[in-house]
Amino acid sequence: MYKDHDYDIVVIGAGHAGCEAALASARMGFSTCLFTINLDTIAQMSCNPAVGGLAKGHLVREIDALGGEMAKVTDKTGIQFKMLNMSKGPAVWSLRAQADRVLYRLSMRRVVEFQKNLDIKQALIEKIIVEEGKVKGVLTSLGIFYETRAIVVTTGTFLKGLIHIGLENFSAGRAGEFPSVGLSDSLRELGFKMGRLKTGTPPRLDAKTIDFSKTEPQYGDDPPQPFSYSTEKITNPQLPCYITYTNKETHKIIFGNLDRSPLYSGRIKGIGARYCPSIEDKVVRFAERERHQVFLEPEGLETKEYYANGIPTSLPYDVQVKLVRTIPGLEKAEIMRPGYAIEYDFVYPTQLKHSLETKLIDGLFLAGQINGTSGYEEAAAQGIMAGINASLNLQGGEPLILGRHEAYTGVLIDDLITKGTNEPYRMFTSRAEYRLLLRHDNADLRLMNKGYEIGLLGKEVYQKFQEKKRLIDEELQRIKKIRIKIEGADKSESLEQLLKRPEITYEFIDKSVHSDKPLSPEMKKQVEIQVKYDGYILRQMEMAERLKKVEEKKIPEGFDYISVNGLSKEILSKLQEVRPANLGQASRIPGVTPAAISLLMVSIERLKRERGKS
Repeated sequence: MYKDHDYDIVVIGAGHAGCEAALASARMGFSTCLFTINLDTIAQMSCNPAVGGLAKGHLVREIDALGGEMAKVTDKTGIQFKMLNMSKGPAVWSLRAQADRVLYRLSMRRVVEFQKNLDIKQALIEKIIVEEGKVKGVLTSLGIFYETRAIVVTTGTFLKGLIHIGLENFSAGRAGEFPSVGLSDSLRELGFKMGRLKTGTPPRLDAKTIDFSKTEPQYGDDPPQPFSYSTEKITNPQLPCYITYTNKETHKIIFGNLDRSPLYSGRIKGIGARYCPSIEDKVVRFAERERHQVFLEPEGLETKEYYANGIPTSLPYDVQVKLVRTIPGLEKAEIMRPGYAIEYDFVYPTQLKHSLETKLIDGLFLAGQINGTSGYEEAAAQGIMAGINASLNLQGGEPLILGRHEAYTGVLIDDLITKGTNEPYRMFTSRAEYRLLLRHDNADLRLMNKGYEIGLLGKEVYQKFQEKKRLIDEELQRIKKIRIKIEGADKSESLEQLLKRPEITYEFIDKSVHSDKPLSPEMKKQVEIQVKYDGYILRQMEMAERLKKVEEKKIPEGFDYISVNGLSKEILSKLQEVRPANLGQASRIPGVTPAAISLLMVSIERLKRERGKS
């Protein structure tokens, strides 16, 4: 064994979670090493070339508000930006961007390579070395040892990855890349309970062979709105996407070949994503539907490769060719890369604390698909939190835990830790109880203070944010004070009262009594939302305050749940597995009843009294 450098923090895996984790720890002043199996696939978009979307766009904005990188890189490399759900309320508005796949990877690689305190090494990590319940270092496949004080594991689909195309399968972390086998065994040997998940990807098509005249073009917003609060303008050329549909002939081919599907022949053991099923799954589960949407997405500015979103499949190659060519516009389409399914190992996330540190081993943090999630955005959000908390841990400080009322990132982590998952977890706005507080537009108002306090946001960015906050607050005060009488009204009303009316916009208010302050369109929209939804926002804030009081009722570390009289065996087992940090978390564990929470509360109070007497 050869001993190389010592590092404060080691990050294993350079996908979306790994890049955010490594950048966070390096920017917080800790010597960090980011390990990847292949330097050329740092921040690779393994699935579709897009960032954001419903609820996922909220996560990207939160990463940016905390001082992360995903939003900035997306803005640099985005080739279409579209705000979704604009016909609905602001709680569910969400930005989505198509990115140039190659530019994204190269741009993120440049960021991590130029980052101070951060080394990048191409190596296959085979083993995590632990001494007396605490991480000691990592060992590579070449027998090189790196000593470290904290480890963040972000392995994506690489842990014992197995790719399926028809009835053929082969080991790989992604198509064309080695899997990680030894690390999976190492985690099992350390005592972690692990499971098996599955995800899939559709065929990639050659645009030269697509008849776009038979499809519906989908254009982005003009002008495009960026993801990052620090981006002033999107400069890349913008490209359309295209919509087409499967049909009865497509479905007939799929039904006729289910015996050759690894999914239906029993070859695939891992559990797939319920919310992103394969085309085989769709036609079987929704047999009554005559068509399914196919969204053709450009892979970049300098390529003719298109991603056929909507038809992920693991059917044999010859079947993929037949089914693709039944789709309007794709009758002569050539497949550049076939679709496939991939199975991989994951760690049941109930074995983690809210900081994403494992309960079993001090200094070991997990982030991304290893925790059972799907999607770049869910991975990156966990990555930045793991990097932050690994750094705070080394500083001897308290971890940064985002509440469910503070961020979608908080909802994501709390769901994983408290409820666990046995299928790939995907973020939705419906998962958040306080979604009117957790809007896409106000991520900076919610989180930039935290990003600045921990040292991830620069002074210039923070001052710009404070100026924005001041201008919004002043405008809210201004429209409260100024009263006008509009035509047909009996009496004058404040501008604020007028703005509460559904038919009145901020534009009308500004035209009536113009503000002399330099308010950006984003600030004006923020003012309008805060006024129009004031009552709803206040109610959710009151609910969040009540939740906070319950969350403050801590459960002592090492609490003996067996001592609580009246708990059923099932509830006792769940409490012992999750080991919730507080009563709020305990109440969200599936199957834990209000009666059980009452018993728990009584026992904790009794324990406090007894400790007080002694």
